[in-house]
Amino acid sequence: MADAVLFEFLHTEMVAELWTPDPDPGSGGQKTCPSVLESMGFRVGQALGESISLGPSLPCPALPSPALPSRLPRDTPAFREELDVLKFLCKDLWVAVFQKQMDGLRTNHQGTYVLQDNSFPLLVPMASGLQYLEEAPKFLAFTCGLLCGALHTLGFQSLVTASVAALPACKFQVVIQKP
Repeated sequence: MADAVLFEFLHTEMVAELWTPDPDPGSGGQKTCPSVLESMGFRVGQALGESISLGPSLPCPALPSPALPSRLPRDTPAFREELDVLKFLCKDLWVAVFQKQMDGLRTNHQGTYVLQDNSFPLLVPMASGLQYLEEAPKFLAFTCGLLCGALHTLGFQSLVTASVAALPACKFQVVIQKP
């Protein structure tokens, strides 16, 4: 529980720092750095993917201990199919990072997947009013990078985008890029 609170606080501070007003009025007045947040998430996702692909006996370096599992499940299979990887991300990886499973996974069977979380933990604190709906997407950039990094390490090139229609629910669209 304490680790989840610390992660939420760290994430909130990263977003606040990277989206603060820019003192240079010529640059538009706001220092928007979603690519920096995505890059940070990508590296964390790579670390999680490496712990998956290198074997179940290795500790997961990106996850804090002891509240979160230090290892991913021992019965982690070798992934061959896209759908199997996405199911793993929705179940096991999401639990390791957010202590809950993803609420939905849909696909068009052509490389596009929509992952839905009806109560995304990083959006729950701002779910009290509609005034925060406009601010919500910047809180999803890190997680988009996390998903993309994990998929990259598992051998799937992807493009991940996020959308929010009503707080605290969000959708992540994953498009697997064919070689």
